[in-house]
Amino acid sequence: MADWTMSRVQDRLELAADVFAQMPTVKPQGYFNAWPEYFHSFADQVGQEPRMRRPRPSPRQITQAEEAMLWLRWLEKDDARIVWLRANRRPWKPICWEVGLSRPAANRHWQYGIALITWRLNGRVPPAKRSKRFVIENADRLSRKIVL
Repeated sequence: MADWTMSRVQDRLELAADVFAQMPTVKPQGYFNAWPEYFHSFADQVGQEPRMRRPRPSPRQITQAEEAMLWLRWLEKDDARIVWLRANRRPWKPICWEVGLSRPAANRHWQYGIALITWRLNGRVPPAKRSKRFVIENADRLSRKIVL
Protein backbone atom coordinates (compact mmCIF):
# COMPACT_ATOMS: atom_id res chain seq x y z
CA MET A 1 0.00 0.00 0.00
CA ALA A 2 1.24 3.46 -0.79
CA ASP A 3 -1.51 5.51 0.80
CA TRP A 4 -0.68 5.32 4.50
CA THR A 5 -1.60 8.31 6.63
CA MET A 6 -0.78 9.09 10.23
CA SER A 7 -4.34 8.34 11.34
CA ARG A 8 -4.32 4.95 9.57
CA VAL A 9 -1.02 4.05 11.22
CA GLN A 10 -2.38 5.12 14.60
CA ASP A 11 -5.56 3.06 14.09
CA ARG A 12 -3.56 -0.01 13.08
CA LEU A 13 -1.36 0.28 16.17
CA GLU A 14 -4.42 0.63 18.43
CA LEU A 15 -5.96 -2.42 16.75
CA ALA A 16 -2.73 -4.34 17.39
CA ALA A 17 -2.82 -3.36 21.05
CA ASP A 18 -6.44 -4.55 21.29
CA VAL A 19 -5.59 -7.85 19.60
CA PHE A 20 -2.71 -8.52 21.97
CA ALA A 21 -4.93 -7.66 24.95
CA GLN A 22 -7.49 -10.27 23.79
CA MET A 23 -4.93 -13.04 23.42
CA PRO A 24 -4.87 -15.69 26.16
CA THR A 25 -2.29 -15.18 28.87
CA VAL A 26 0.95 -17.12 28.82
CA LYS A 27 1.11 -19.66 31.62
CA PRO A 28 4.08 -21.71 32.79
CA GLN A 29 4.37 -25.24 31.49
CA GLY A 30 2.49 -27.71 33.64
CA TYR A 31 0.02 -25.10 34.89
CA PHE A 32 -3.25 -26.65 35.89
CA ASN A 33 -6.09 -26.19 38.33
CA ALA A 34 -6.93 -29.01 40.74
CA TRP A 35 -10.31 -27.57 41.68
CA PRO A 36 -13.31 -29.04 39.89
CA GLU A 37 -15.24 -26.68 37.67
CA TYR A 38 -18.36 -25.40 39.39
CA PHE A 39 -21.55 -25.53 37.38
CA HIS A 40 -24.14 -22.99 38.43
CA SER A 41 -27.68 -24.16 38.67
CA PHE A 42 -30.55 -22.13 37.26
CA ALA A 43 -31.43 -20.83 40.73
CA ASP A 44 -27.87 -19.51 41.14
CA GLN A 45 -28.05 -17.64 37.84
CA VAL A 46 -31.36 -15.88 38.43
CA GLY A 47 -30.83 -12.13 38.66
CA GLN A 48 -27.21 -12.25 37.51
CA GLU A 49 -25.93 -10.38 34.49
CA PRO A 50 -24.67 -12.62 31.70
CA ARG A 51 -20.91 -12.60 31.21
CA MET A 52 -20.15 -11.36 27.74
CA ARG A 53 -16.90 -12.49 26.18
CA ARG A 54 -15.26 -10.88 23.24
CA PRO A 55 -14.46 -13.29 20.45
CA ARG A 56 -10.86 -14.29 19.98
CA PRO A 57 -9.01 -12.37 17.27
CA SER A 58 -8.98 -13.90 13.82
CA PRO A 59 -5.74 -15.11 12.21
CA ARG A 60 -5.81 -12.10 9.89
CA GLN A 61 -6.06 -9.71 12.84
CA ILE A 62 -3.16 -11.47 14.56
CA THR A 63 -1.03 -11.20 11.41
CA GLN A 64 -1.81 -7.50 11.04
CA ALA A 65 -1.01 -6.95 14.72
CA GLU A 66 2.35 -8.69 14.35
CA GLU A 67 3.13 -6.54 11.29
CA ALA A 68 2.29 -3.41 13.26
CA MET A 69 4.60 -4.51 16.08
CA LEU A 70 7.44 -4.82 13.57
CA TRP A 71 6.96 -1.17 12.61
CA LEU A 72 8.22 -0.15 16.04
CA ARG A 73 11.70 -1.42 15.09
CA TRP A 74 12.11 1.64 12.88
CA LEU A 75 11.93 3.95 15.90
CA GLU A 76 14.32 4.69 18.69
CA LYS A 77 13.67 2.91 21.98
CA ASP A 78 11.95 5.79 23.82
CA ASP A 79 9.87 6.82 20.80
CA ALA A 80 8.72 3.24 20.26
CA ARG A 81 7.78 2.95 23.94
CA ILE A 82 5.72 6.16 23.83
CA VAL A 83 3.96 5.10 20.61
CA TRP A 84 3.11 1.67 22.04
CA LEU A 85 1.86 3.08 25.36
CA ARG A 86 -0.40 5.51 23.48
CA ALA A 87 -1.65 2.65 21.29
CA ASN A 88 -2.66 0.91 24.53
CA ARG A 89 -4.59 4.09 25.42
CA ARG A 90 -2.51 4.94 28.46
CA PRO A 91 -3.02 8.50 29.73
CA TRP A 92 -0.25 11.00 29.17
CA LYS A 93 0.58 11.54 32.84
CA PRO A 94 1.80 7.96 33.56
CA ILE A 95 3.64 7.93 30.22
CA CYS A 96 5.46 11.14 31.14
CA TRP A 97 6.40 9.75 34.55
CA GLU A 98 7.65 6.53 33.01
CA VAL A 99 9.68 8.09 30.22
CA GLY A 100 10.81 11.17 32.14
CA LEU A 101 9.59 13.79 29.66
CA SER A 102 7.19 16.69 29.88
CA ARG A 103 3.77 16.36 28.29
CA PRO A 104 4.59 18.50 25.20
CA ALA A 105 7.91 16.71 24.67
CA ALA A 106 6.27 13.28 24.96
CA ASN A 107 3.58 14.38 22.48
CA ARG A 108 6.27 15.52 19.99
CA HIS A 109 8.07 12.18 20.31
CA TRP A 110 4.77 10.36 19.73
CA GLN A 111 3.91 12.45 16.67
CA TYR A 112 7.42 11.98 15.28
CA GLY A 113 7.21 8.21 15.79
CA ILE A 114 3.86 7.96 13.98
CA ALA A 115 5.15 10.22 11.18
CA LEU A 116 8.34 8.19 10.76
CA ILE A 117 6.34 4.96 10.48
CA THR A 118 4.10 6.63 7.90
CA TRP A 119 7.11 7.71 5.84
CA ARG A 120 8.59 4.20 5.91
CA LEU A 121 5.29 2.50 5.01
CA ASN A 122 4.95 4.79 2.01
CA GLY A 123 8.37 3.68 0.79
CA ARG A 124 10.25 6.85 1.64
CA VAL A 125 12.97 7.63 4.11
CA PRO A 126 12.87 11.09 5.67
CA PRO A 127 15.92 13.24 4.97
CA ALA A 128 18.44 13.02 7.82
CA LYS A 129 19.16 16.75 7.83
CA ARG A 130 15.55 17.82 8.12
CA SER A 131 13.86 18.65 11.42
CA LYS A 132 11.29 16.55 13.25
CA ARG A 133 8.71 19.22 12.47
CA PHE A 134 9.34 18.76 8.73
CA VAL A 135 8.89 14.98 9.06
CA ILE A 136 5.63 15.40 11.01
CA GLU A 137 4.15 18.07 8.73
CA ASN A 138 4.92 16.18 5.52
CA ALA A 139 3.94 12.68 6.66
CA ASP A 140 0.39 12.93 5.28
CA ARG A 141 1.52 14.68 2.08
CA LEU A 142 3.77 11.88 0.84
CA SER A 143 1.64 11.13 -2.21
CA ARG A 144 1.91 14.76 -3.28
CA LYS A 145 5.00 16.81 -3.92
CA ILE A 146 6.78 17.80 -0.73
CA VAL A 147 7.59 21.47 -0.40
CA LEU A 148 11.22 21.87 0.62
